This record gives sequence, C-alpha cells and structure tokens, in this order.
Amino acid sequence: MTDFRASAQAVPIESIDQLVEQFHRAGKPRARWMIGTEYEKVAVERASGKAAPFSGPRGIEAVLRGLAERYGWEPKEEDGRVVALAREGASITLEPGAQLELSGEQCPTIHCTQAELATHVREVVSVGGELGIAFLGLGMQPMSPLDEIEWVPKQRYRIMGPYMTRVGTLGQRMMKQTATVQANIDYGDERDAMLKLRVGMGLAPLVNAMFANSSISDGGLNGYMSFRGHIWTDTDRARCGLLPFVFREDASFADYIEWALDVPLYFILRGGRYRTEVTGVPFRRFLAEGVAGERATLDDWNLHLTTLFPEVRLKGYIEIRSADSQPPERMLALPALVKGVFYTQDCLEAAWDLVKGWSFEERVALWGDVHREALLARFKGVKVIELARELYAIAEEGLRRQQGLDRDGRDERVYLQRMGEQLAMGRSPARVIAEKWNGEWDRRVERLIAFAEYQG
Repeated sequence: MTDFRASAQAVPIESIDQLVEQFHRAGKPRARWMIGTEYEKVAVERASGKAAPFSGPRGIEAVLRGLAERYGWEPKEEDGRVVALAREGASITLEPGAQLELSGEQCPTIHCTQAELATHVREVVSVGGELGIAFLGLGMQPMSPLDEIEWVPKQRYRIMGPYMTRVGTLGQRMMKQTATVQANIDYGDERDAMLKLRVGMGLAPLVNAMFANSSISDGGLNGYMSFRGHIWTDTDRARCGLLPFVFREDASFADYIEWALDVPLYFILRGGRYRTEVTGVPFRRFLAEGVAGERATLDDWNLHLTTLFPEVRLKGYIEIRSADSQPPERMLALPALVKGVFYTQDCLEAAWDLVKGWSFEERVALWGDVHREALLARFKGVKVIELARELYAIAEEGLRRQQGLDRDGRDERVYLQRMGEQLAMGRSPARVIAEKWNGEWDRRVERLIAFAEYQG
C-alpha cells in the first residue's frame, strides 16, 4: 500500500464534477504513456522459514535502516519507527505484515524497469542476507499463521486491521500474508480509460491463472493455486472484486465515481494523523453532511481512492492488480504482458475479443474457479490455459510492434519468455510448487526457500 501524500492546500469538494474533471485532467497523449510496476515480496527467517518480524535487530525495520545507510535511501518515520524509504522517483514501503514493496519509477520501456528491479534485488538481498532474512517470490507468506506475524506499527494499519474483521473473514490475511506484483498504465482520455478498465476486468481471471503462485500457506498446501486471489473474494465486498458497471459500453468516469462514493471510508488525514470518526461512513454521506466538524476535500477523496481494491483500479492511472507476486525471473512478465496488450490498440481490442462474450455471473464464476485450478480450470468447454496462451501471443505481438529495444537490439518480448515456458509446460507456478512440496521436497521449508528466494 503506497503511502499517501497530502497536497499543500486542502481543496473542498464543491461538486461531483470536480472529481470527474480530475480524472479527465490525468489523461496523457500517447507519446507520454509510461509503465510503472509495484513489486511486493514476503520475507522469512532463513533458519526457520517463519515470517521475518518487523522489529528487532534481525527484522524488516533493520533492513530498511541498512538500505538507508548503505544505498542512499531516505528513511521515512512514523511515531519514531522507520516504515518507508524514498530515493529519486521510487519508494520502498511496507505492507501490514512487513511485506516489502518497491514502487518503481515510471518507465518508457520494460528495459528501464528491469534495471530498477535488478538494483533493488541486489540491495535487499545484500542487507537481508546479513540479517538471516530471505525474500521469496511467492504470493503468500508460506509458513507463519496470521497470529504469528507482527503488525507493522503504522496508524492506518491499526485502523484497517480491526475494520477488516467486521466486513469479511479474510481481510487480515490479505493485509499480513499476501504479496502481489502490479502494473500501472496511463490512458489518453475517458473512452480509452474505460476501455482499459473493461479489458483489465475481463482479463482478471486469466491474469490470475497465469500468475497463480500461492498454493502454500500456514505451513502446508491450502487447496488453492492462488490463495491470494481467493482471499480477495471475502476481504471486503464493498470495495473489492469485479465491478459490473465497467462492462457496459457507455461506462464513464462518473460511474466509477458513483461506485466509489458508496464505499465506506477507512479514515481521513488531518495534521499528519488519521481520524477515525469517519470509519464506516460512505464517502457520499461524508461529502453531503460532513462528519465531526470536517468537510470533504480532494485530499480525502484521493486518499479514499487508494483504499479501494477492485481487480483493476482507477486513480488517475490504471492499476492491474490480479497477479500473485513472482520470483525476479518472472516478475517483469506482468508489466510486459500489460504493456504489450494495453499499449497497442489492435492488441487491446483482440484481448477484449477473447473475453467479451461472457456474462458478469460467468466472469465471477471463472474468477473463483481459477483461484483453485489456475490454468487447469475449464470454462464453457474451453481450457483456461488455451485462453492464456492466446493472451500471451497477443502481448508478444504488441511488444513486437512497439519495438522497445535495449542496447543489444532485443525488444521487450524477452521479459515474457519465462512465462511462455510456464505456459508451454501447462502448469501454473503454484502447481509446480505444490507438486514439489509433496514430492521431492518432502515438505521441507528449506527446499521451498532455496527454490523461491531472491538471489543477489
């Protein structure tokens, strides 16, 4: 969860038109479109496989301090604890269970993204290794149950944690145990934004199946290929999942805003502190009536947008959120896939053709099925792996046409190759791990760590 930065001056919301206009202003000409990637990773104690704590001399706070001292990151503190880092256009933040997230710079090509990721991996492995911490390319914390994972001491997590227990059964698991890789893309105008939102939502089950990587949690197999994906189905249904209105051809910014207005607030920010008088109050009511003497501002709205968790999110850019976290060699397959599909118009339309004929109920059913079966799920007589291979081919063609070349003359298809190998194998990453766990690894966590850990 990337930290929110308030603006210098509070601007009151006078009408919903302001919110619509803000989305319009965020559109960019095609020449300025970038790709951003957010990389989360779980951290474990190498000796035991248990979740690395936040606190202590061998915890994640010590990792952050080490990164600041050794590599020039600027530490960010909350209540005297280091909870984030900043350097140039990038930031490192912590999820509630001390999952480490790099929010990278906006890049014109995946080659730029690759250089950023390689530097990040080298730095965190260097510091973490000295502290006995391994970072894993998995979508779930594999061994530690929920109550054994230390909360990161951030104000917002102290509010969100208890709230999650009131609105679903799996929200605290989402907060403390899961990890994702996310791609952020630009849009040209409202029509382009809503098309990308629609296609992203339509592709969500396929993306989840291709990147399913969370079959182990709480020390054993959990019955899912993407348990992380399943967790989102009962985190908070008011703010998560697939959104039916985006599949209408005439869907607009106003529709997204109308949905967001009815989602309850977690908090507002005043004077650097989170206020909880609004917790559970729909934003629409806060806007109309105010709460505890406070009136809604654009900062309140923009903070609220960061607390909505649909499979594809609109925040002045578009976030593709359906993938489990991956090891470094596959991490860039997600932004590469997204860039190939969403930044070539013919490919965007071809991807929509793959999924446009389904009802909303069918989409929800498939989304649930792939959490359990990933690429082996079947839908309307078709194997999901066949749809995934078609989507992969569309992305390859998009990247081929875009001709983003590195110094050796290679285009960005190079970052899809490992995913292509996975699809040729016919099994998701999670299924490979599940088979090894019950087979050659003999359920030994050290073998899982050796397989999944980041190498410097």
